[in-house]
Amino acid sequence: MQANGDMLRLARHRRGFQQTEAAKRLGIDQSMLSRIENGMVEVRNDLLVRAAIVYGFPQTFFYQRDPIYGAPVSVHPMWRKKTDVSVREVDSVVAEINLRIMHLRRFLEGVEIGFTGNLPRLDIDDYGSPEKVAGVVRSHWGLPRGPIKDLTLHVEKSGVIVVYSPMDGASISGVTFSTPGMPSLIILNSEQPADRLRFTLAHELGHLVMHRFPNPKMEEEANAFASELLLPSSDIKPYFVGRKIDLALLAALKPEWRVSMGALLMAADKHGRLLPNQKQYLWKQMSARGYRLREPPELDFLREEPTILRNLLEVHRGALGYSITELAALLHLGETDLTALYQVNDNAPQRPRLTIVK
Repeated sequence: MQANGDMLRLARHRRGFQQTEAAKRLGIDQSMLSRIENGMVEVRNDLLVRAAIVYGFPQTFFYQRDPIYGAPVSVHPMWRKKTDVSVREVDSVVAEINLRIMHLRRFLEGVEIGFTGNLPRLDIDDYGSPEKVAGVVRSHWGLPRGPIKDLTLHVEKSGVIVVYSPMDGASISGVTFSTPGMPSLIILNSEQPADRLRFTLAHELGHLVMHRFPNPKMEEEANAFASELLLPSSDIKPYFVGRKIDLALLAALKPEWRVSMGALLMAADKHGRLLPNQKQYLWKQMSARGYRLREPPELDFLREEPTILRNLLEVHRGALGYSITELAALLHLGETDLTALYQVNDNAPQRPRLTIVK
């Protein structure tokens, strides 16, 4: 079997190499590397050995035949807005998405997950606004009034896998990807505080529920969906009525509603509880204290922890008895990459909570 040029390109993107740099490290012309990656030239064995060293993947990695996907719908507008995200960073994040999809495919072979599949797919035009769609989702999930205690739990129960990743320092909050026959995947930038993680998750959920194709308003729509999902108008409004809206009130409401002070300030403005000069003054105060970049650490709450991927790993380490070396071989990774992506170690795993298919 021949090595797959797509996998050489994927490995290059994951390591952040441009084609010229990679070709130099591999000791070949860029034109030759281009032909190899496009499947026009068969890879010699000695070059495959060098590629394994340069890219840090085992040789078996390059023989995989999984489909390779491009950038998901939900991140195109975000990347255009974030001018500090380089093409190299974009390529690396898309490569990580593909790797995680490949790994999920391996993990799910022989393991049954008790998904409810309780995620509605709704058209904004049928409901009139993202806010109405968010209300439908809350009703569909049977959520009580008020704050959502653990959004991640409800998202994963609906059949979506949530993953944290540092994303190699790229200025991307989160990405969403869906592929036929697989659970949808949301990757969140783990460098964010817990309040931002929750809002980003709600934002990405909005893409999954409402968007099939890119449109100029999709980021704005996803933000409106996220705000209404986490801060339902009828529930949050009374908290602003008859009260002085200042930073102290926003700080007091943050741990209860588990959203940022900034999100609460925008909600107060949205519901007409702020005069224009009052709104401007509060945002200036937020900026002067550095809260628009980082809200007070003493107001931080524990981040929500996804469980599906962790449980998949526990099944393989526990019930299926995979060693670290065997797990790395299953995923065609080096053990260093395995640890970096999945934080596995040689400690005894907890009892798995997934059902193994006999």
